Amino acid sequence: MITVNIHVYGIVQGVGFRPFTAVAAEKHGVRGTVANKGSYVEIIAQGEPEAVEGFIDEVRHRPPERAVILGLDELPADGEYPVFEGFEIIESEKEYGDIFVSPDIATCDKCRAELFDPGNRRYLHPFINCTQCGPRLTILDSMPYDRERTSMKEFPMCPECMGEYYSPETRRFDAQPVCCNDCGPELYIIGEDTKGADAITKARRTVMSGGIIAVKGIGGFHLCCDAKNTEAVERLRTLKRRPMKPFAVMMRDLETVKRECVIKDGQEEYLTGWQKPIMLLEKKERQTLSERIAPDNLTVGVMLPYAPVQMLLFDYPDGIEMSDCLVMTSGNAKGAPICRDDESAVREIGGFCDLILSHNRKILIRADDSVTDWLYGKPYMIRRSRGFAPLPVMSKGDRSVQAVGIGGELKNSFCAARNSMLYLSPYIGDMADPRTVRALDESLGRMLDMLECEPQTVVCDTHPMYNTVAFAEEYAEQHKLPLVKIQHHYAHILSCMAENDRTEKVIGFSLDGTGYGSDGTIWGGELLIADFRGYERTGSIEPFMQAGGDLSAKEGWRIAAAMLGEETCTALGICTRSEHRLINTMASKGLNSVRSTSAGRLFDALSAILGIRRASTFEGEASTALMYHAELYERSHAGKYEPLYSGELLSAENGYITLKTTELARFIAQQRLIGGNTGRLAYEFHFTLSRMLIEAAERIRSDTGLDTCALSGGVFQNRLLVRLVNEGLTDRGFKVLLHSLVPPNDGGIALGQAAYAMHNGVNENEN
Repeated sequence: MITVNIHVYGIVQGVGFRPFTAVAAEKHGVRGTVANKGSYVEIIAQGEPEAVEGFIDEVRHRPPERAVILGLDELPADGEYPVFEGFEIIESEKEYGDIFVSPDIATCDKCRAELFDPGNRRYLHPFINCTQCGPRLTILDSMPYDRERTSMKEFPMCPECMGEYYSPETRRFDAQPVCCNDCGPELYIIGEDTKGADAITKARRTVMSGGIIAVKGIGGFHLCCDAKNTEAVERLRTLKRRPMKPFAVMMRDLETVKRECVIKDGQEEYLTGWQKPIMLLEKKERQTLSERIAPDNLTVGVMLPYAPVQMLLFDYPDGIEMSDCLVMTSGNAKGAPICRDDESAVREIGGFCDLILSHNRKILIRADDSVTDWLYGKPYMIRRSRGFAPLPVMSKGDRSVQAVGIGGELKNSFCAARNSMLYLSPYIGDMADPRTVRALDESLGRMLDMLECEPQTVVCDTHPMYNTVAFAEEYAEQHKLPLVKIQHHYAHILSCMAENDRTEKVIGFSLDGTGYGSDGTIWGGELLIADFRGYERTGSIEPFMQAGGDLSAKEGWRIAAAMLGEETCTALGICTRSEHRLINTMASKGLNSVRSTSAGRLFDALSAILGIRRASTFEGEASTALMYHAELYERSHAGKYEPLYSGELLSAENGYITLKTTELARFIAQQRLIGGNTGRLAYEFHFTLSRMLIEAAERIRSDTGLDTCALSGGVFQNRLLVRLVNEGLTDRGFKVLLHSLVPPNDGGIALGQAAYAMHNGVNENEN
C-alpha cells in the first residue's frame, strides 16, 4: 500500500472537482481525503500502487467538464498519514499560493432537463444548479469556494437538498449553491406582492403585450422586451436614449439562432457551452427580428439562456404564447454600471420598464455579459466579463511582485497581478460617471481580498484628466503604495504581449481613439518598438487638428473638415461653409483644439467623407458603419483587389515614419466627388491603410531586425482591418500577435499595466 499527496492546480474549485474526486476514488478502491486549500486542491490518495496510479490518471486526464487542470504534483507521503477507512471530502483550509476563481457557469443540459420535468422536485425552480453549473464569482465572498463564503449562506438547505449535498451518488454532491423550491431564493415583482410562478407569468404577459421588463439574473439586471416587436424596441431605445447602438438578443434555443443567423465553424461550441457569451453573428437575409435591433449592421449580438429564470421566461406552463427572441440589454442608466440590487434597479432603470422581476439572492460582484466577435476560428473578445473573468493570464514575470493595473477610462476593467498570474476583472464600465468609479472601488476591494492580493504598486494611465488616474492617485496615497503611470498605447501593446506570453521586443501597432501622448498631444495611430522595459515611438499616422473638444470624438465631420478644403466639404455635404470656417479658425488659433494622431477619429472622418455617418450616437458607430460598407463590397467582389490609390504610402524623416493618411483621405474625397462607389472607397481606405502599416513594418524590420508585430487598440476591433494587416504581414514573413480572449480595446489595457509592474518590480516607471 502507498500514500500519495497530490496537489492539483487550475480551475478546480466551484466545478464539482471534489465530488468527482470522491467518486473516482471509490471507483478505483482508493482511500483518503480531498480538500480545497484556496490556491489548489489537495488529495491524499492511499491504496495499492495500481489503484492509486489509475486514480491519478483519471484525475489528470478525465476531470469534470468545467475543470481546467494547469498542474498536478505528486508528492510521496508514506508514513505521514494513518490508514484511512474510506475516502471523504474534508473541511477546506486556506493556504498561500496561486488562486483560481471559477467564473459563473451557464445552466447545464441536465439541470435544464430537470427544470422542465414535471416529475422532478426542482420542476420550474428558477435557481436550479448542480456541481457542473450555476453562479460562482458573482456570489463568492472569499476563497476557498464553500457555501458559508457565498451569498447562498442565507438560505439553509432543506433535508432533501442536504442529503444530495452530502451524497457522492448525486449530481449535487458538494454543490455550494444547491437549493430547491422549498429552501432556495425567491422571485418577486418589486413594489407588489407578486411572487414565484405569478411573478414569472406577469413578466411574460407584460413582454408579450409590448411592455418592457427588468430581470435580475446572475451578474446583474437586464432590460427585456420582445425583439420582434418594433414598437417595443423603439420605445426601449427612446427610454434609454440609445437611438442606434445594437441591442443584444437572447434566443430560446440553437434552432432559433440557426433560423435567424449564420453560424460559422466553432461558434456553436461557444454559443451552447458553459460561457454562453453574446456572439456577433451574421444576420440572415430573412429575419423575424425587428430591423431596429441592430440597424445598418451585418451582425447581431446573440446569446442563449444561461440562467434558469431566463429559460422560464421563454417556456412556462401558463398558456402565454411567448416570443422566441428577447432583447436582453444591460440594465443600467447611460454611463452607470449594471444594476445589481433592488435599490439601484428602482433608482436607475425603474423609469425604463413596466415592472422589475427580481430575487433575493445577493449579487456580490457585478458581471455583465461577455461580448465576442469571431476571427480565425476562435473568439475575438470585445467585452470580457461573465464566463471568462477572472480566469488568469499566465505571465513570465517576477512571481514575487503583486500589483494592480487600474485600467482605462472607457470600457474599464482592472487587473490584479499575483504569483505570475494576471487576473482581469469583469467589465466595470466607462469612468466618466461617478457611479462607475464607485463600482470600480467596490469591485477592486472585493477581488483583491478574494485573490489574497496585497499590491506593492499601483499602475495607471498618464492622462492628467482621467478619473481612473485620480482614483489610482488616491488609492496609492491611501494605501501608501508607489504609483506608476505608463503611456496608454504602450500599455495596449503590453496587453497583447502578455496575452500571447511574449517578452521579446516587438513592432507594436497601437490604433485606437484617443490617448494622452508623452508630448502632450493626442495619440491614437501609433507605431512603437516595445518590450516590458520600455518603448520608442517610431511613427504614427499623419497628425491633424482635432477641433471641438469632446464633440470631435462624436462628430467625424469636424475631423474631415480639418483635413479637406472648403469646396470639397461643401460639395460632399460634410459641412456648411460657415462650419468649415469655424473649424479651421479654431484649429489655426488653437481654440479648443489639439494636435492628434487618433486612428479612431480618422475612421470617423472617412465615414463622414463617404456620407455614411456624419456623427456618432455611440462610441464607434461611424467607424463600424464604415467597416460594414467595406465588408459588403468585399463579399460582392471576391478575388484579387486592384487598389485605386497610387500615391505615397509613408514618409520617413530622421527615422520617424509618417503614414500618409491625410493624403489618402483627400484622395478618397476626390474619388467620391467624381461618383466613386461608396463600398469600394470604404474598402479602399481599409486596404490602403493596411498597406501603409505593412510597409512601415518592413522599414522597421530593415532598420532593427525585428520581425514580430503586435496589433492592439480599439481600432483593431475592426475585423476587416485585422485580417488585411495580419495576412499581409504574415505573407511577408512576420510573426503577428493578435488578441483573442482579452479585448484589443481599453477593456484589456489593465492587463498591460499589471504585466508591466510584474516585469519591472515596484519602483520603476516607464522608459
